[in-house]
Amino acid sequence: MLPDPSISVLGPDPTHRKCFLNGNAFQQDAIQSFNGWQYACFYSPLPSADDEPLYVHLSRRKLPLGKWETLVFDDYAQTMDDGHNTVQLGICPGDGTIHLSFDHHCDVLRFRYSRLKIAQHPEDFTWEAKCFSPTLDFLPGLQGEKALFGYVTYPRFGPLSSDLWFSFRTGKAGLGDDHLCVYKSATGKYQLLGTNLAGINNNPYIHGIDYRNSRLYVTWVYRGFVWYEGWDDPKDTKHKAQAGPNSGENNYNICFAYSDDEGRTWRNGAGLHIADLSKGESVTPASPGIVAFEIPRGSGLSNQESQAVDHEGGVHVLNRDKMSGEQRWKHYYRSPKADWTQHALPHVEGVYGGKRGRLAISRDDDLYLVLPHHKSTTLSILKATKATRYSEYELVWRQDGFPPTEPLVDILRLDRDNVLSVLTRANVDRTGERKNVVVLDFQL
Repeated sequence: MLPDPSISVLGPDPTHRKCFLNGNAFQQDAIQSFNGWQYACFYSPLPSADDEPLYVHLSRRKLPLGKWETLVFDDYAQTMDDGHNTVQLGICPGDGTIHLSFDHHCDVLRFRYSRLKIAQHPEDFTWEAKCFSPTLDFLPGLQGEKALFGYVTYPRFGPLSSDLWFSFRTGKAGLGDDHLCVYKSATGKYQLLGTNLAGINNNPYIHGIDYRNSRLYVTWVYRGFVWYEGWDDPKDTKHKAQAGPNSGENNYNICFAYSDDEGRTWRNGAGLHIADLSKGESVTPASPGIVAFEIPRGSGLSNQESQAVDHEGGVHVLNRDKMSGEQRWKHYYRSPKADWTQHALPHVEGVYGGKRGRLAISRDDDLYLVLPHHKSTTLSILKATKATRYSEYELVWRQDGFPPTEPLVDILRLDRDNVLSVLTRANVDRTGERKNVVVLDFQL
């Protein structure tokens, strides 16, 4: 069993809204480490204010035990009660800039970034909002692409050698595409690579994008479109509901592709070239060899659950289906030899529509599965070792006091320091009426 973690509080979690904003599976790197410091982003009200509005908070601490410092971007008020409108964090290794994208659900891009070298030499900078740009509706270097940034959902960041990739969806649930940009540390500007995943009467929902051993990996499910009255009205908002007309019951298939040239061209699992973004091509539902598991609609597949890539290039996907007769959480695994397997997870319930979990790979190449309960305050952690080829799952920690939230993990810290840092929410007292945004640190 894992020892109980140390717990640090980032700030109060807003509990008065219907939808929660702190801890959603598609916040790929809302907590991450760089150069001996750790960063985390979340929403919270101002200390001196009532519940509304909410503001982006960005915290940092020196590892391993430094005190958290938090800055607040109080020039932008978040008011929409929509669980899609989270905040995302990216750090560019080459120039130390910190990038944020926030408050989107089919909305104009909202983006800001820091001064150069702030993450490379953090002790040289006072931690304050004026170290960052104002909120922008474009990416630096792509001012001429404003039309592309007018309908953004699910932004993600991730390191790409010395640069930083940025992906986002345009379109709506069931009718959308995913686009890929790269921030170049040498120029301080973004480049648009193209539409990496194009939907055709559907849209891709990404589990994760990971860069490991000079290879970019992506897995996803599709959501098929279901016609409804007014779907083509520019003022239509039905699709923005938490459970709109095109809901998760229309998710199908687990798909896989990779790129060996930093996102420019893409190959399927057999290594066959399927798309060159520089030629205007995209991976589409008709691209050959992309389907890892054929799973029909109505099988309980989640969207955007989790992905992790181990040091040998094995690809791990967390999702759920009822193909074996009972709805179960499952671990889908592509070995370095390109063989796919799947195993239902013990010790936990993977109900349809339940909160999504998180996968993470340790320095020793063991797999950790951080799994919330769908209705109780129980958080569980399972472990699958490399020695068992990730086919056996041990319950290594379970505790109450954590309201249903989709936990997030500092992947880089786990990989470097073998410390499992989990960003989640915790009850302040037994009543559960007040909650904090917290970081749990498990020393492996």
